[in-house]
Amino acid sequence: MSLAPRAVLVYRTSEYEELLARHGTHGQAGFFLSSRGRSVDEVAARHQRARRSLAEAAAAVPLNWRQTRVERTDLDRFLFGPEDVVVVVGADGLVANTAKYLSGQPVVGIDSDPGRGLGVLVRHRARNTARLLAAAVDGDRVIAELTMVEATADNGERLCALNEIYLGSPGHQSARYRLICASAAAETQASSGVLVGTGTGATGWLRSLWQERESTLPLPGPADPRLLWFVREAWPSPATGTQLVEGVLERAQELQLIVESDRLVAFGDGVESDALELTWGQTVRLGIAERRLRLMM
Repeated sequence: MSLAPRAVLVYRTSEYEELLARHGTHGQAGFFLSSRGRSVDEVAARHQRARRSLAEAAAAVPLNWRQTRVERTDLDRFLFGPEDVVVVVGADGLVANTAKYLSGQPVVGIDSDPGRGLGVLVRHRARNTARLLAAAVDGDRVIAELTMVEATADNGERLCALNEIYLGSPGHQSARYRLICASAAAETQASSGVLVGTGTGATGWLRSLWQERESTLPLPGPADPRLLWFVREAWPSPATGTQLVEGVLERAQELQLIVESDRLVAFGDGVESDALELTWGQTVRLGIAERRLRLMM
């Protein structure tokens, strides 16, 4: 007998909860914020809106379904099943944080504080959860399959991300490496790092680099099988070049970096705590991931 569907509600600890954990009481948190020109009431109100959205989404799960909750910091220890429907209640970034731990499960993005963020990935309100869950399992659904980026080290370690993967020094030192692009050209570089991003990431960090560079490369859409990459602040010297600083990766193409630093890291979607550690002589390849995020539209 097949298992009943399971709704996995993903949320994150709120700023208000973090303040209480640090300062102990509402009053002490309020005193701390007031000394910095902020109001604890505003932070508490956002917390209440987020918790109401989470409670409303949980109450909408059908009685014959199973359900569970997972906080963002526990995602790397949580085992998702093939029968899961993932309900992310929060901001766009929480969907990106969740995406790399999934393997085809449909995702429903619930905006817990409408109007505060862009709402690119969290497109729905908690009141619509029941309808969205039904649509996710009965076949009558509209799902966007969003392109992801993957880094693969020569020791077999892999890292997936929805927005972008950054490779560089964990501190403020220059990253040194040999870069080989899809056209087989190669260049030794010293830079502030390399960013490889998707169409979903084109609303964030990737777009800021694209604008700053005044790049003529067309930005990809979220579902486009195409990535953009940029080298940040490449440094010219007799030993390092600045010719290969941006490009496009189509499906089956990859960007290859051979590490020439004592330690570099590669991390996705801004989560530095979950990074690939790379040392002298290691090779890492970046390209389009086989997995895609299946987002309910």
